[in-house]
Amino acid sequence: MDKTIREIILAVLLSLLGFPARAAGFPLQGFVELDYGIKVSDDDTKRDNYNLLEQRLQLKSAYYFEGNNYLADKGGLINFKGDFTVDEYFGGKTDFELREFYFAWSPYKFLDAKLGRQILTWGTGDYLFINDLFPKDYISFFLGRDDEYLKKPSDALKMSFYPKWGNVDFVASAFTPNTTAEGSRLSFFDPFHGGITAVASNLDLLAPPLQLSNNEYALRYYRNVGSNELALYYFRGFDKNPNSTKSEAEQQLFYRRLDAYGWSLRGPFASGIGNVEFGYYHSRDDSSGKDRLIENSLLKVLGGYEKDLGNDLKVGFQYLYEQRLDYDHYRDNLSPGDFFFDEFRHLLTQRITKLYKNQTVTVSLFNFYSPSDRDGYARPSVSYALSDQWKIALGANLPWGEDDTTEFGQMKRNKNVYFRVRYSF
Repeated sequence: MDKTIREIILAVLLSLLGFPARAAGFPLQGFVELDYGIKVSDDDTKRDNYNLLEQRLQLKSAYYFEGNNYLADKGGLINFKGDFTVDEYFGGKTDFELREFYFAWSPYKFLDAKLGRQILTWGTGDYLFINDLFPKDYISFFLGRDDEYLKKPSDALKMSFYPKWGNVDFVASAFTPNTTAEGSRLSFFDPFHGGITAVASNLDLLAPPLQLSNNEYALRYYRNVGSNELALYYFRGFDKNPNSTKSEAEQQLFYRRLDAYGWSLRGPFASGIGNVEFGYYHSRDDSSGKDRLIENSLLKVLGGYEKDLGNDLKVGFQYLYEQRLDYDHYRDNLSPGDFFFDEFRHLLTQRITKLYKNQTVTVSLFNFYSPSDRDGYARPSVSYALSDQWKIALGANLPWGEDDTTEFGQMKRNKNVYFRVRYSF
């Protein structure tokens, strides 16, 4: 694509978003991608043969000012990233997602700030999130889109402070829920129908109104302790999944109010890298756990280990422990016919990654397995960077489970094999 044409496209996009921009001075990058996911299990979703077929154009750019030095006092940048898609699964539906559009600046040497739409993340887990309570897109995850699309953007203000006694991140954001299976593309367990359904959901999801009192706040303090990084976390906002029920008769689910407290430690361990992370989720709408319609408070503990074995071979393992608190209250207040959830959950993961052909070929296998839920999820993949511009990827999503109500068991009819080809410019 001609450089001048790319700059004009970006200038038009920024203008449409309400930000005046000149055609010159905005270097434009991005990619064009085709994604195709072939179904290898039966369900009754909209398409019989595939659950992913789309074309995607991503454009991104950054404009630096004040001496073109982002780290200089009073320096700053404007960052843009947006995706245009044509979704053949829904009959060629076109869409645009603004993934990033923020202003970042450093008013002081000890402070960085970022205002606008941005991707937020922290914590130590690999595909497992305890203190990272920022929004995720699990439809993208189970379809086989690039891992970039697991993280959803947030409209937020992020401020990073660097005092002598550590580092502090503060985030204030508008509520954004996780994107989860809802029937039209991926089947899921519907508690009101009592089983896995592939019919577009009629559930009424009651999101908190967009108002100042419903803003979410996240805080992280982190510093090095010897060779280890220690972090403390606090979150006040809402559950990102609609796991609580407002009205059974009207099939209304809502996002409970949530406080989360946690810590993590990551550093060298046994010739590799180890990590441990802890989180306590306090259910503010049902502190005692006596309301059977509202998810109880939770305790989560994660331990992980990864090691480079040489010859471009890496392995990683994780163990996640979850406990539903006030379980006696939960059990005693169940009604006849209610689905029964266990007090404890154990989840193991394993990742193996091997690089070949001068690190242009990546072969990976990620496995989830829960001995308590008797379910799991395998994610094999291989990618090949044909050149600096061209990359192809082949993989599969293979969830399974004995019980329809568990996290991966409810997804077992969504197995697919996907293919992606990308041209970057």
